[in-house]
Amino acid sequence: LLVSKDLGKHLLEVEDLLQKHGLLEADISAQTERVQALNAAALKFSELEGYQPCDPQIICNRVNHVQTCLEELGELAGKRRKELEDSRQLWAFFQEMEEAEAWIREKEQILAAKTCGRDLSSVLTLTNKHKSMLGELGSRRALLHQTMKRGEQILSKKRFSPGGIQEKMREVRLRWKKLEEVTGLHQQRLQEALNFFQFSAETDDLVAWLQDTYRIVSSDDFGHDDYSTQALLRKHRAVVEEVEKHRAAVLALRKQLALLAPEHRQGVDVQIRVVEVEQLYGEVAEVAVLRQQWLQDALAVYRMFSEVHACEVWVDEKEQWLERMEVPEELDEVEVVQHRFESLDQEMNSVMGRILDVNQVVQQLVDGGHPSSEEVRSCQDHLNSRWNRVVELVENKKNQLNSVLKIQNYLLEC
Repeated sequence: LLVSKDLGKHLLEVEDLLQKHGLLEADISAQTERVQALNAAALKFSELEGYQPCDPQIICNRVNHVQTCLEELGELAGKRRKELEDSRQLWAFFQEMEEAEAWIREKEQILAAKTCGRDLSSVLTLTNKHKSMLGELGSRRALLHQTMKRGEQILSKKRFSPGGIQEKMREVRLRWKKLEEVTGLHQQRLQEALNFFQFSAETDDLVAWLQDTYRIVSSDDFGHDDYSTQALLRKHRAVVEEVEKHRAAVLALRKQLALLAPEHRQGVDVQIRVVEVEQLYGEVAEVAVLRQQWLQDALAVYRMFSEVHACEVWVDEKEQWLERMEVPEELDEVEVVQHRFESLDQEMNSVMGRILDVNQVVQQLVDGGHPSSEEVRSCQDHLNSRWNRVVELVENKKNQLNSVLKIQNYLLEC
């Protein structure tokens, strides 16, 4: 049993042989105690004095022979165990290598069947799964490294033919290298798909924002008075700032497109999409400028109307006063009226400056092609007409006062 050359043909068979060998070693251990007891008993006969049933030398020789046989048996048992353990290590190595090959084949099939997703959500899901597989790959790499080290140790003992071990190690190394290459390529394709769908999502978000902004900047609401128009103008300036902030994102689309994989960036749809975004942004920016100008013009119109109203209130007041005023005939009263006209002249100079400003604003609006040019021009003409009427009344009243003064002076001289 101990000199048998049967070391097993697979791991389970070796385990079975080791189990049987363990039973044999236990039997040898038990027999060792028995042999030692028998030898001790036999040696007593070699020490007898007087009558000796057997030659003491024969007894000693026999005891030594039995002890030597027992020791040889123990050496054979130890050698057999070492051979069986080496065999177990060898077949455990081959089994681990087969398990590694099976794992590699499984991952190769999974990678061969994997797609890169149809949208951003599916790509993110696949990317997370791929990260998990990379974790498994790292753990399996460490195990394979340990198995390879055991293979090298088996080769270093030179107890078995190195051909099968070296061939198996070379084969697994090649398959593992191919798996890592396939894994790296799949990861690259996932990253390229992720970049593309992120680019598409960001582009869609940008388009949606531009469309919403276009509806805002193309509004025909310019307010109904000075206050409401100022509020709209403040809001519009904030929108213009946002439009300007998004300019960088629009300009960056070309650079982002250039960084995509050729199969993605060379697509006609994505190139058309980028052009559409650039054109839409240009339209939004252009309409935003026009709306700001229109709001400023509307504000100028409302402020002009407000100024015209204030001037007309003054004109109404002075016109009614002039029409009701009767030129006095007494000198003292004439002098009082003259003082009033001196104050009126100062007021008229101030109002005249305001009317000139109104005329300037009107001219600017008309020259700029404001849609309310006719209404503005009509308002201007009405104000100027009433102003001229007041100026005419003032001149008439002054002439009347001058006539009265001349008469009074003539009478005084007389």
